[in-house]
Amino acid sequence: MVTKIATSKRLEGISEYYFSQKLREIDSLNKEGKNIINLGIGSPDLPPHPDVIRTLQEEAEKPGVHGYQGYKGIPALRQAFADWYQRWYRVTLNPDTEVLPLLGSKEGIMHICMTYLNEGDEALIPDPGYPTYGSAVKLAGGNPVSYLLKEDQNWYPDLEALAATDLSKVKLMFVNYPHMPTGQPVVPGLFENLVSFAKAHQILLVHDNPYSFILNDHPVSLLEVPGAREVVLELNSLSKSHNMAGWRIGMLCGSKERIEEVLRFKSNMDSGMFMPLQLAAAKALSLGPDWYEHINSIYAERRDKVYRILDILGCNYSPGQVGLFVWAKIPERCEDAYALSDEILYGANVFLTPGGIFGSQGNRYIRISLCGDLSRFEQAMTRISKL
Repeated sequence: MVTKIATSKRLEGISEYYFSQKLREIDSLNKEGKNIINLGIGSPDLPPHPDVIRTLQEEAEKPGVHGYQGYKGIPALRQAFADWYQRWYRVTLNPDTEVLPLLGSKEGIMHICMTYLNEGDEALIPDPGYPTYGSAVKLAGGNPVSYLLKEDQNWYPDLEALAATDLSKVKLMFVNYPHMPTGQPVVPGLFENLVSFAKAHQILLVHDNPYSFILNDHPVSLLEVPGAREVVLELNSLSKSHNMAGWRIGMLCGSKERIEEVLRFKSNMDSGMFMPLQLAAAKALSLGPDWYEHINSIYAERRDKVYRILDILGCNYSPGQVGLFVWAKIPERCEDAYALSDEILYGANVFLTPGGIFGSQGNRYIRISLCGDLSRFEQAMTRISKL
């Protein structure tokens, strides 16, 4: 018998990640011969650019690249991130002091929470939004406080309403535009208003920015706003923009002071990234507009197929969405998105993500990933049309 050891209090209220549970269920259904078409998870199925893979292979064959690396990443990668920001976001970063490579941006969310939150501190979390924000806040001992994003406000925060609440314990505010799961792009004035709000209430804005290149012609950064560095840390990633999700390469950028603060925590959590991965990432960051045009032409075709699936289901959606997913409101006949998702899973062997996993405001929405070749969407369409 295994000795019972109590888990820490920080795990109270923290459940297993929804997709971790659902993937086990889908695996069980597949073992029963169901052949589930999974259109739920945003893991790019396309490969990175051939030059990126070639760089990894060539560099991994060299001697002397297999030891521990620096906690701040190699200079070549930091410079590549800085050049990428200058070229695409019009933001000048000091590669030595304002760029911190990460083992994927998801770890950066945890690093930030552990760096700044004490027990009882609050962090504003978008609803709907990425579930990891709230989990990381809880694990760090803080209290997540939801701010509602509503369809009738185009999924943008009501900063006036937020300002009228008690913000005295709030230290962080997570924002994410282009937004996941709703696909809302950045609109003029949004980032300026967020920076003004953060300055007025002495809140650190954490901008999660992994979707800015997907089906979006004008990538933007919150750091473009004058004076933003005083109150902003921005996370970015190569997972979606360069089809490198499994490579776990991300970055954090902000002021020298903020980067040094986060590094105090991060340097106690890992021992750097494999050098050939860093060099391959630098190659990826040097790719020109042809790369983004190529992957977006593929995603645009897939999105058209998804729209047809949603039409069959009787869902409503905005054609102006960007990013790796399509967000849609379910028909009135449906109890909620969980019920519709299960109906499709068990009736058509197709999995679509229920919007309720992203917060209460997502209960009547579903999300479909654009990851998968056209034949999978065609097959899913055929199955769902027979329901």
